[in-house]
Amino acid sequence: MAEKREYRMEELARLAGITVRTLRFYRERKLIPPPRREGRIAWYDDQHLARLRTISALLERGHTLSGIAELAEAFDHGRDVGDLLGVGGPTEEEPVHLTPEELADHFAGEATPENLAAAMELGYLGTDGGEIVHVSRRLLDVSSALVHEGIPLAEVLAAAQQVRTHADALAELFTTLVLRHASPEDLPRLRPLARSVVEAELSLALDRRMRKP
Repeated sequence: MAEKREYRMEELARLAGITVRTLRFYRERKLIPPPRREGRIAWYDDQHLARLRTISALLERGHTLSGIAELAEAFDHGRDVGDLLGVGGPTEEEPVHLTPEELADHFAGEATPENLAAAMELGYLGTDGGEIVHVSRRLLDVSSALVHEGIPLAEVLAAAQQVRTHADALAELFTTLVLRHASPEDLPRLRPLARSVVEAELSLALDRRMRKP
């Protein structure tokens, strides 16, 4: 494992391409976590450097410092991705690690503090150390595609909440059916059958909906 690097304030500011005065301002605004203190010396690490580079990138994309402060607070208090996925639990979804600027690029400038909070509440976003993690590449790609089609991210997330409710009901129906006739150990093996039924029924429902005048 690589040794953790630490920096004094002057070195950190130089590496981040900002002034010491700007670094102090960011620290006072709580845009970066507090440093580790050793007597009167403040020590910063690579997570501080990554955060400073992220702030610069978001400012270049037109975000305000107030908005960045809200994003930073959400990241610092977000749920761990292990809590969202269930540590050791089965999943067919591929988590995606993102920087805040990559997240902003995915959603065409709609990665606002309000939308970020909604995504975290929904369980789409979590944290892994200093990184943001989307719990599902498929859901990330779909929601990003819908936003690029002109659908506001807030509406995509609101619809996702409704889908979550129906998906939970379908999962409960399937597991209850299986457990009436099989053991819990059979659920992972039969899981693809549930997915196939839902995909087929949704496809047929879309066919019916599009045939309506």
